[in-house]
Amino acid sequence: MTEDIWGTRDVTSAKGKTDENFPVGSLLISRRLRPYVHTYYNFARVADDMVDTPDLTPQQKIARLKGMAAVIRGEIEAPQRADAQTAVKLREVLLKTGVPLETATDLLEAFCMDAEKTRYESWQELLHYCRYSANPVGRFLLLLHAEGQETLAPSDALCSALQIINHLQDASEDLKTLDRCYIPLPWLEEEGVTIDDLRLVRSKPGLRRVFDRMLDGVDTLNREARGLPMLIKDRRMRLEAGVIVELSHILTRKLRRQDPVAERVSLTKSDGIKALLLAMRYFPSN
Repeated sequence: MTEDIWGTRDVTSAKGKTDENFPVGSLLISRRLRPYVHTYYNFARVADDMVDTPDLTPQQKIARLKGMAAVIRGEIEAPQRADAQTAVKLREVLLKTGVPLETATDLLEAFCMDAEKTRYESWQELLHYCRYSANPVGRFLLLLHAEGQETLAPSDALCSALQIINHLQDASEDLKTLDRCYIPLPWLEEEGVTIDDLRLVRSKPGLRRVFDRMLDGVDTLNREARGLPMLIKDRRMRLEAGVIVELSHILTRKLRRQDPVAERVSLTKSDGIKALLLAMRYFPSN
């Protein structure tokens, strides 16, 4: 039965730190906790690659993802293969640190959605997806640092903002390579544009208005997230969160100015330095 779940093809991740909008296990995280963060992100990348591979059917992808969730929960043993072992290693981390298993299994729920769902009908539907695809990441980091429950809501807002930003950055590429679109379909219809307009060399005015409408929602999430750093007790984690908050605002402004259809809107080294300097505001001088 286990072999039926995993099949014969192993999945390893080709993604790296540069594929993220925020620092992954950066030097801002304490050396003691950094290996746990790397284990978590490696697990997430492998699951992400699993759901994006064209070599598996949707049913095969879901079977493997559910198998990884069962390994995390300790319900089955994993075979000796790289993709399954990422779940074994993360389960060990979660049990050792006391971080809830749901920070891993919720991510897998989102990847199961991606295996079958390629279109979204509303902003609420998109936020529901972010609830599983992005918010567990922030919760893992905060609970790993033993932060309080009061940090979770603003963290959820920040992670959802970053996820939607990423959807906007990759809107054209996701459609071309994965036939996946996270833009609410009724919003496109209201502006007289279609999904296929994402395949053009630049955005039509109607599509630009849809992007701005999504960014209005991101602005609301960013405002909710603004207070997160000051709620965090661990100073290094506070700085990490502060940098990510600033990067989210920087990317949102860039997406207002630039056309994500014509080019991939991304961060630069100077943006990272700027975010770090701005994050120092979260450390009062007195």
